[in-house]
Amino acid sequence: MTVPATVAELVRDFKANGRIVIVGASMAGLRAAEALREEGFRGSLTIIGDEPYEPYDRPPLSKQVLKGWVPADHTQLPRLRDLDAQCRLGVAATGLDRVTRQVRLADGEQVPYDRLLIATGTRARRWPNPTEAALEGVYSLRSRDDAARLQQALAAGPSRVLVIGGGFIGSEVASVCRELDIPVTVAERGSAPLVGALGGVIGQIAAEMQRDHGVDLRCGVGVSSLEGDAGGHVRSARLSDGTTVEADVVLAALGSIRNVDWLEGSGLAAGFWGIGCDAGGRAFDINGVATDTVYVAGDVARAPHVLYEYQFLAMEHWDNAVFGAEVAAHNMVNLEPDYHPHLLLPGFWSGQFGVNIKSVGVPPFGDEIVITQGSVKERRFAAAYGRRGRIVAAVTFDHGKWLEYYARLIEQSAPFPPPPPGWDRPDDMNPMPAEFPAPGAPTALPDVVLTGHDPNERRAEFRPRGH
Repeated sequence: MTVPATVAELVRDFKANGRIVIVGASMAGLRAAEALREEGFRGSLTIIGDEPYEPYDRPPLSKQVLKGWVPADHTQLPRLRDLDAQCRLGVAATGLDRVTRQVRLADGEQVPYDRLLIATGTRARRWPNPTEAALEGVYSLRSRDDAARLQQALAAGPSRVLVIGGGFIGSEVASVCRELDIPVTVAERGSAPLVGALGGVIGQIAAEMQRDHGVDLRCGVGVSSLEGDAGGHVRSARLSDGTTVEADVVLAALGSIRNVDWLEGSGLAAGFWGIGCDAGGRAFDINGVATDTVYVAGDVARAPHVLYEYQFLAMEHWDNAVFGAEVAAHNMVNLEPDYHPHLLLPGFWSGQFGVNIKSVGVPPFGDEIVITQGSVKERRFAAAYGRRGRIVAAVTFDHGKWLEYYARLIEQSAPFPPPPPGWDRPDDMNPMPAEFPAPGAPTALPDVVLTGHDPNERRAEFRPRGH
């Protein structure tokens, strides 16, 4: 038998008899399972999830669910095909033994695998003081249960909501509060909301938008402590500038934590920024060697991107979960040279204060920005980000139909400032500093993070969800 014939027989045998385990009953986990079946995998398939629910959609949680338009338990993701999978829901993975190829579960069971996909995503960063975090009325927002509890609190008509953090989640919740006519204060340690994701120029536009809609926006201040009443319900917060905000609902919108704790001792390159992997989803071990049996997809994956100097990107948004899962699934049941790369151009969207904000590329990779179309005054415009003479990202406010145009320019490494479309040009098209915070500056973390090659090094950041 020739070598190609032997390889083909190995692939056929694995598709028929192999064992694949997916840890993470998430968007990425579900779409990967579907893609595996589409690829012709007929072997044993197990999906493990720490929540008791089937995979659900997260973007509506901070929008439609909080507004009361959609119940939190109506966000389940549709299945595109039959999975014929064993689902172990409500039980967390607690360890990984790569030598014996087994996943340890919280109930003591060990699940064997031939190929493993890690799609454990992220969890909300809780308020750091456990006593204060336990006060009634203090919330975070990441899971279905989080959204259901916060929606009930908003529907009860609180006297004031305090949002700690002016990133996308914090800003979207503030927007919902104003739509519901609830007084809201946003405390943001950075110079403006969204500054970590979109820079100071756009951040100031976002700040004006919030204040115009009645948000009590406090920038450059943190929250020192939360205070409750005798019944254990939060009533106020003391800020770092010495002022006090009275509030009976507090949302800690402090960013997310990647779920890699259970991988301690596994020998994988897992850390604060996620799990290092190649562009095909193969996880790296701690020595930087790509594994053959462990793959990563979704928010927890951290892979190099050709358009961004091969820096490692961790992307927390919907498209990354879907397409990354499909690429990983394909590569799990094929062999080189049939591997596919995952080279998605990052993008996100956010609806807040009546404006649809969309972006493509990685804005924090840029150091300059130019308004290319529309009117900032009307909050209907497009802007491009540049670095070293080429366009690297774009953002639009109610101008999303042009994103495809800017995406093509980014993929072609087109020059910066870019040639704008032939109409709707602003009077001033001079590039200016984008005003991103210095690395390590206190601000909300973004949804795409460029970390360089060292997992502990923070080069530039970006953050939706979701979005």
